[in-house]
Amino acid sequence: MLEQTLRIGTVIASTLVMSGAGVLHAAEARTDRVVEDFESESYGQWRATGDAFGDGPATGTLRGQRPVSGFGGERLVNTFLNGDGATGTLTSPEFTLDRNYLTFLIGGGNHDQTCLQLLVDGQVVATASGMNKEQLSPGHFDLSSYQGKQARLRIVDRATGGWGHVNVDDIVLSDTKPAIPFAARTATFTVDRPYLILPIKNGAQKVIVEVKVAGQAVRRYQTELATDPEQVDWYAYFTIEQYEGQDLTVHAARATEEAFALIRQSDQYPGQDLNYDEELRPQLRFSQRVGWINDPNGMVYHDGEWHLFFQHNPVGWRWGNMTWGHAVSKDLIHWEQLPNVLFPKTMLRGDAFSGGGTNDPMNTAAWKTGENDVLVVFYTDTGLGECVAYSNDNGRTFTQYEGNPIIKHSGRDPKAVWYAYDEDDTPLNERAEELGGHWVLFVFSQNESHGRHTAFYTSTNLKDWELASRLAGYYECPELFELPIRGREGESRWVTFAADAAYAIGTFDGRTFTPEHEGKHRVHHGLYYASQTFDNAPDGRRIQIGFSKFERESDLPGMAFNKTFNYPHELTLRETPEGLRMFAEPIQELSTLRQQRHTTQDRVVSPETPVTLPVGGDLFEISATIEIGQATRVGLNVGGNTSVYDVGGGTLDGAPLRLIDGKVKIRLVVDRPMFEVIGNEGAVFITRRRHHTGQVDEIKVFAQGGEAKLLDLEVYELKSIWR
Repeated sequence: MLEQTLRIGTVIASTLVMSGAGVLHAAEARTDRVVEDFESESYGQWRATGDAFGDGPATGTLRGQRPVSGFGGERLVNTFLNGDGATGTLTSPEFTLDRNYLTFLIGGGNHDQTCLQLLVDGQVVATASGMNKEQLSPGHFDLSSYQGKQARLRIVDRATGGWGHVNVDDIVLSDTKPAIPFAARTATFTVDRPYLILPIKNGAQKVIVEVKVAGQAVRRYQTELATDPEQVDWYAYFTIEQYEGQDLTVHAARATEEAFALIRQSDQYPGQDLNYDEELRPQLRFSQRVGWINDPNGMVYHDGEWHLFFQHNPVGWRWGNMTWGHAVSKDLIHWEQLPNVLFPKTMLRGDAFSGGGTNDPMNTAAWKTGENDVLVVFYTDTGLGECVAYSNDNGRTFTQYEGNPIIKHSGRDPKAVWYAYDEDDTPLNERAEELGGHWVLFVFSQNESHGRHTAFYTSTNLKDWELASRLAGYYECPELFELPIRGREGESRWVTFAADAAYAIGTFDGRTFTPEHEGKHRVHHGLYYASQTFDNAPDGRRIQIGFSKFERESDLPGMAFNKTFNYPHELTLRETPEGLRMFAEPIQELSTLRQQRHTTQDRVVSPETPVTLPVGGDLFEISATIEIGQATRVGLNVGGNTSVYDVGGGTLDGAPLRLIDGKVKIRLVVDRPMFEVIGNEGAVFITRRRHHTGQVDEIKVFAQGGEAKLLDLEVYELKSIWR
């Protein structure tokens, strides 16, 4: 059962636009009484401070302002007099609250710093603000708990940024509750449940929803809040148990009374009992319960757990409201989603963009407070700069470094790794020599002098960073790591790439990356972007996960979640006829999901006679080795989704791939909404959308243009990681 605790009585009276419980029932409604219509040239007995209000009401739109509309008569309060930088207050004389409602028109900024306030006994008991529009809209305060009391009104403009002004007009006392379907609304809860629930309607007009604890904003989202309780697509939620026993206030800039009542605290979140079995829910990889995700972040192995953080919009199906989601795994297969952990410090004007994670076993930053090593993450606060936060409880909570931002520039997406010295390295300084290495932070940067590039910084304490070098031609989400060369004992190279996954191989001396070839290489193709690798893997593997950047926002229609990740894969460096190349293959842990096995081998495949293998299910691992023979195209068909090797073009699903001794090896990992195609044991790794979804009863190997030979076909039906 979904439950909530909403304080009534005094608190309901101190909130905006609540139910009319306790409204006086007069035998005859009293006539409306105008408090102020602002039709005079001066403010009369109202007292102004600051420079935002001028000598009297405005006659409409002011210089440099978008057209103002929706006010009554010829004049209104408009604090754009000196632009958004002006501030001040305008306070009314005392008046008696002798009606059930106070109605008004309001527009301008959607801030608690640009608002109309009702004060009783000197305390603010109700607040209203605009909706970031110049058009004034109706609003009202419920006065049922304040009948007969003396009150004042105060119009406030303390904001100096965008929409830092307020418009107010036609303030009236009335016994008639105005018919206002949409209005700014506020409710206050005493937190005694772990979750706060918000009703979402995909495609609804976006509104600002702000959550405050002890007067401080702890969440601020722009979301598609549902307006009709009968048309809720899904419920967003976030954890509030850390505020247990405290007062929590929720303010929506625009909501219907009925839908706003659905915002509540709860013992569980809607859909909690689902077993991750929705029609398009990925069954072989992690996916978020609700909302949008994009870039994987902060990937690190720490204290027995694989940590996967990610860009998350917890209250929307589309991009926005970027915070860091968090999931952990013991085996890289089964994942547990934990509460979101990183929110921008600049809550009102920023997002928590991408970054990396590591741990600090030598306690170089002196942040350690317990027995476990400190987990450290780097991220971009878009309103502040590059930031660092640390955790002493295995990533469950984080403390922001008080010296943030550590770097301020035109860029984003920082990640740091430890660079250990060898006998040829020259230490940065005495502390680096003592530690045996130093930290390297790499981050996307851009400026007029260097264009788009990766900037490399060095540090010995994770706090103070010095620019060491720049590498041109890389955009967003940079990566840097060292890989051993398979088959060449003791040899390794460094690899770097950015969001598009086009990589370079070279050397790195702790300060500067030097490519050893012209241009870039590529192993990843298809729906692949903004990948990251796990730091500190205990077995030395370099494991990568990317964001599956689907072509359209509607690829997961009807789901409460949107977007997902590529299947985790291991990276290796191997010698090829073209030189050193990076290979990508699904992690070996995939084998733990295998169930029924189907095989066949040494079969002739012709255009007239494909090889068909009966199966049952929608999750598969498939491996086929095909000798091309006379065929011009060969491939696999899984429930109408095909993967094709084109002999003339030398491509597998459009990705360049050369034959090896006249043969091609195709491996598929088939999930519900998507599948991966791996060519020649990882020479190419392709992520594709599954256009035909649902159960599959056979897998076909086909040939076109002539005969080919199927040397072997192995199919495993796979079980879900969620069951």
